[in-house]
Amino acid sequence: MSKMLYFFIIVSFLDTFIQLPIITPFAIELGASEILTGAIVAVYSLTNMVGNIIGGHWIDKYGRKRMLFTGMISVFVILLFYPLAQSGEQLFVVRFMHGLAGGLLIPAAFAYIGDQTIKGSRGKTMAYTGAAIGIAAIIGPAIGGSMAARSEVEYVFLLVAGLFFITSLLVLKYLHESFVSRERGKVNLKHFIPLLKTPALLQASLGAFALMVSNGTLAFALPLKVQELGMTTETTGMLLSTFGIMALVVFLTPINQIYDRFSPLSLVAAGLTLIGIALFILSVTPFLWIGIVAMIVYGTGFAFVFPSMNRMVADASTQVDRGKAYGIFYAFFSLGVVAGSFISGIITEIWGIPFIFSGVMMLFSAGLLLYIAKKCSFHTRARKISL
Repeated sequence: MSKMLYFFIIVSFLDTFIQLPIITPFAIELGASEILTGAIVAVYSLTNMVGNIIGGHWIDKYGRKRMLFTGMISVFVILLFYPLAQSGEQLFVVRFMHGLAGGLLIPAAFAYIGDQTIKGSRGKTMAYTGAAIGIAAIIGPAIGGSMAARSEVEYVFLLVAGLFFITSLLVLKYLHESFVSRERGKVNLKHFIPLLKTPALLQASLGAFALMVSNGTLAFALPLKVQELGMTTETTGMLLSTFGIMALVVFLTPINQIYDRFSPLSLVAAGLTLIGIALFILSVTPFLWIGIVAMIVYGTGFAFVFPSMNRMVADASTQVDRGKAYGIFYAFFSLGVVAGSFISGIITEIWGIPFIFSGVMMLFSAGLLLYIAKKCSFHTRARKISL
C-alpha cells in the first residue's frame, strides 16, 4: 500500500478535528442562535452519513482513486465558502454541503487500504491508519484553537483548503487505482442488502456507534468534570491529549502485534470494556491524577477498538462491495458522533450521570457483540451438522 495514503488520511481527518474548537464560536460570531448553532455543529455529521452511504456505492462503481480525488476537490471548493459566510443560515448551508462531500473521503481511503492488504496482515496496517487519525486528532484542535485565539478563524479554512488542493494533486499523480474497471461491471445497489445481513459488518458498525457515543460523552461531559474539579480548559485539553498519545503508543510500538495475533472481535469487545471502565473512573474521580489514569485506560481501549473494527469491515467485504461496506460502517460512525453529545446532554439534564450511563452502554455493547458472535457460531455449526 502506498505510504502516501497515510498522509491522505491525516489530511481527511484534520478537516474534521481542526474545526472542533472553532465552529461554535464562529457561528455565534455570525449571529446564529443557540438552536441554529447546535444545528450547524450537527448537520455536518448528519449529511456525512448520507455521503458515506451514497459515496460507498460510487466508490465501488467508479473506483477508489476517482472518488477520493472527487471528494478532495469538492471539499477544497466548499472550504473556500466558509470565510464568505455572512450569517448563521449561510454557514449552515456550507456545513451541509461540506458533510456530503466529506462523506466520500474516508470510505474511499479505507476501501483502498482493504484492497491493498492481505487478509492475514491487515491488523497492523489498520493500526497505522489509526495512528494517522490520532495525529490529526492531536494537532488539529491545537492548530484550530491557536489560530482562532488570534482572531484568524477564516485562515483556518483557507489553510485546510490549501492542504486539500495539494493532496488532491498528489492523489491524481501518485495513487494507482486498486479496483480495475472490468470488475466494476459487477457492482450493483442490490449489494447493500446482503451486506446489511453480514454479521461481521453489523458487529463492526455497532462497535463504531458505541465508540463514537463514548467520544461524544467525553466531548460533552469532560469539560464539566474538569470545571467541577476547579480546573481550566487547558486541563481538558491535556486529558484529551493523554488519551490520544496512549492510543499512538499502542498503534506504533510492538504492542501493535496484537492486531494480527487476536481476533478483531475479541479486541473490540475488550476495548469497549476498557472504555466503559475508564468512563466509570471519570465519573467518581476526585483528583486529576486519577483522571489521567482513566484517560490512559480510555486510550488503550480506543486503540484496541478502532483498527479492529476496520479490519472486520475489510475481511467481511470484497472489492466489488468494499466501498459500500465502509460507507455503511462510517455512517454508523457519524451517527454515533451525533448521538453521543445529544444523549449525554439529556442524561445530564435528567440524572446528572453521563459518564456512568455511557460506561454501562459500552459494557452492554461489548456483551452484545460477544452474544451475536456466539449465536452466529452456533447457527453455523448447526447448518454444518444438518448438511
